[in-house]
Amino acid sequence: MKYYMEEINKNGNIAVDDTILVKGAVSAAGSYMLDGFKPLFSAEAVTRLEEKGYSVKGKTHVGEFGLDLVGEFSYYAEKTEKLYGAAAEAVKDGDVVAALGVDVNGTTRRAAALSGVDFLKPTYGTVSRYGIISTAASGEQLGVYAKDADKIKEIAEIISGHDEKDGTSLPEKTYAYSINESISGKRVCVIKELIDKCDEGVKANTKAYIEKLKALGAQVEEISSDLFKTANTAWQILMSAETCNNVSRYDGVKYGHRSETYKNIDELYVNSRSEGFNFLTKAVILYGSDVLSKNRYNDCYDKSLRVRRVVYDEFKKLMEKYDCVLTPVLSKAEYEAYDIYEAFGKVFEESEFTSIANLIGVPALISDGVQFIGNHFGESTLLSIAHSVEKEGK
Repeated sequence: MKYYMEEINKNGNIAVDDTILVKGAVSAAGSYMLDGFKPLFSAEAVTRLEEKGYSVKGKTHVGEFGLDLVGEFSYYAEKTEKLYGAAAEAVKDGDVVAALGVDVNGTTRRAAALSGVDFLKPTYGTVSRYGIISTAASGEQLGVYAKDADKIKEIAEIISGHDEKDGTSLPEKTYAYSINESISGKRVCVIKELIDKCDEGVKANTKAYIEKLKALGAQVEEISSDLFKTANTAWQILMSAETCNNVSRYDGVKYGHRSETYKNIDELYVNSRSEGFNFLTKAVILYGSDVLSKNRYNDCYDKSLRVRRVVYDEFKKLMEKYDCVLTPVLSKAEYEAYDIYEAFGKVFEESEFTSIANLIGVPALISDGVQFIGNHFGESTLLSIAHSVEKEGK
């Protein structure tokens, strides 16, 4: 598999996905719309890693603006029968020790599960978003791929902390994480409705992981909840609306690909965007435009903002009883290639496993193919659980 949109340094030891800026390197977010764009500065997370002695090996392929399942609809990547994420595969194969990826709609977490590596989507605002190509600003978060929780902890501590250049950055100057909390007695809940949506391979892997937790002294309880389904509907509406707003800047005049075929300004806009965006991005834009329209704003967009608060409150109540939630992160043990015209529906269905973390900004960790979701600033609990199981497996 070809990992890189652009290889920068053959001796580099970290990878950065194509939605994260690296000074002087092509950064196109997997889209023809931004073909050839080279930023004049690097993302804050990249700068912090470089200051600690890490170097970027290359920019890994992503699906256009991070909107697909695992990166299958990058304008630049080769098409494959089995779907995998480039950054996750680079980590899995040992090409780099870690990689940075932006989680907009669960793409990074699904990719990590398929490749059998870890990925942490941290609490919203703990890692600077300065220098990423923004799609859905209220829920997207830069996170870390690595082979184990120990390396995730190391990288996450370097890139986290306040950044005055990012208006969504939280005030804490630094964050320290632990991988050594005792797993014995930890209370973990499993969502029945999500398990039921999975194929036999995913069910078997999830059940095997649950048994490992129980063997280490964790208390695991299956519960029924429609919170994830509700969160998914709200996030897809908000995400589409924000994407519609964010990519409106790419018009062929101020930014982005400019069509060579037009007779007037309207045709310039239409032709540039028609040529520059793929079908999935167009579908998201159209849906986002619809929910922001005068006739639909109150019933869709405004209601989703209010649902976000309800989900936040209900999740808080859940976390008063449990230390974290364990769920699958995808419905299938493998993804096979499919037509882009099916993408909008497929992504919506699969995002039920992931959307809640984007909607309310809580941390989520992928390890051994399963997902842990915790309370805000609960990264240490998630990392400790993953580390305990990984340590036993060595």
